[in-house]
Amino acid sequence: MQPSGRGYDHGVSTFSPDGRLYQVEYARESVKRGTTTVGLKYRDGIVLIVDKRISSKLINVDSIEKMYKIDEHIGFTTSGLVADARQLVDRARVTCQINKITYADPIPVTTLVKKMCDHMQSFTHYGGARPFGTALLIAGVDADGIHLYETDPSGAYQSYQAGAIGRGRSTVVEIFESSWKPNLTLNAAIKLGLEALRESLEEELNTDAVEIAVVDSDGYHKMPKDDTLKHIGKLKPLE
Repeated sequence: MQPSGRGYDHGVSTFSPDGRLYQVEYARESVKRGTTTVGLKYRDGIVLIVDKRISSKLINVDSIEKMYKIDEHIGFTTSGLVADARQLVDRARVTCQINKITYADPIPVTTLVKKMCDHMQSFTHYGGARPFGTALLIAGVDADGIHLYETDPSGAYQSYQAGAIGRGRSTVVEIFESSWKPNLTLNAAIKLGLEALRESLEEELNTDAVEIAVVDSDGYHKMPKDDTLKHIGKLKPLE
């Protein structure tokens, strides 16, 4: 008996008899192997938290980038292949600037999400290229409100109140489903996000590997390291 996918996983544009695109599914597996990233709305904006997973004490932590400012009002976090994510980040930044030059106005968050996902989908539609092995959490605040989107290597996207990508996604989402509430304060949202991230790792957080960013009406800003350490220090120790 031939292994599952044999003959149908060599070309991204070839469906298997049961309607599956194996290359897209393989790209999703790449995302599942990535570091856990969480995002959740609070009453004034969105909190993004990433774990950079340092594999060696010789690594310069600042050289690992998982969180990006795309425009004044939009931020990305990624999980999966970092190089693939970097290409999407560069394209998103250019898209924002083109919109600003063309219309003299910041790009709506939903418009950027659709453009990015259309680009990702094109890599599942034609031969000669593979899908992007990365997923994005896209956070932004615009005239239409507060937005948190999660993208998929297939080019699909969904809007969430709170979500996660990466290897710990299922654990984080389970915690958010039971504990997230509308109108959380910023401190409460950060505490919930850190607790969910720690639970997914099943160990205490590495203070050197965790970064926090906030997107609100004042725009995107990454939290200073000292403030991040204070929030981590407020967590109760794991039992």
